Amino acid sequence: MMDTIPTRFEVLDERFAGVAGDDVVERLHFGTRWAEGPVYFPAGRFLVWSDIPNDRMLRWDELTGAVGPFRQPAGYVNGNTLDGQGRLVSCEQGNRRVTRTEHDGSVTVIADRWRGRRLNSPNDAVVRSDGSVWFTDPSYGITSDYEGVRAEPEIDGCHVYRADPVTGRVEIVADDFERPNGLAFSLDESRLYVADTRRRHLRVFDVDAGGKLSGGAVLAETEGGKPDGLRLDDAGRIWAAVGQAVHCHAPDGTLIGRLHLPDHVANLVFGGPKRNRLFIAASTSLYSLMLNVTGARPVWA
Repeated sequence: MMDTIPTRFEVLDERFAGVAGDDVVERLHFGTRWAEGPVYFPAGRFLVWSDIPNDRMLRWDELTGAVGPFRQPAGYVNGNTLDGQGRLVSCEQGNRRVTRTEHDGSVTVIADRWRGRRLNSPNDAVVRSDGSVWFTDPSYGITSDYEGVRAEPEIDGCHVYRADPVTGRVEIVADDFERPNGLAFSLDESRLYVADTRRRHLRVFDVDAGGKLSGGAVLAETEGGKPDGLRLDDAGRIWAAVGQAVHCHAPDGTLIGRLHLPDHVANLVFGGPKRNRLFIAASTSLYSLMLNVTGARPVWA
């Protein structure tokens, strides 16, 4: 029988009062060392996620519930996402690069250097409707051999980058973070949300038509833990992995609710045929909860 735990929502604001779902959270898999980067493939109805210290990616099949290997070794992959053609985009901490897995299984390097210097260890990525790939580059993968390969940094600082889909040019778009981590665009792509794990807050930037950022104010200080992965629902609310919970913030930054879990939450994604199934990568486990909330529709869908 599938392992389950009681669902425990905490309502902090009336704007979260209508959020509900299954009475139990399902544990779909147990046995990872540090689960990260869940990404759902609608065409195949399966989910892929990372187990960073074990240098592998796992695959869960929605129709059968079976779990098996997807890729190993995997370059100590952390965050994953899909591009507009349904191709897997991955942040490989160990290989210090962002890659795209083509439909034939071959791997294309999107970014591995900035001005000739190797990146630190790309952490999480999002793809904009123009095809540009935006990613964060903290140093977690080079500070030890636990979730990467120990190495000296070649770039002064941990930044947010944009890779141009046509020219391949990699540019820094924000350079005043300590440890940039999860990131997500607003529904209309006019804003970019970025978590700074070390500073324990979420920031918000304005994005112009050319992909330039401005602003960068602190949107919310996170309570109860350090922020990691981010996702949006179709109401524009920000769902963030923070400590042993998934936090839900209103677009104005107010913390309006929490979903509590027994493990340290790293990342999350909305999936399923209706995008109303929340998948959560947390420490040793992959969790799932069907909600009455729907994840944001990709802008190219």
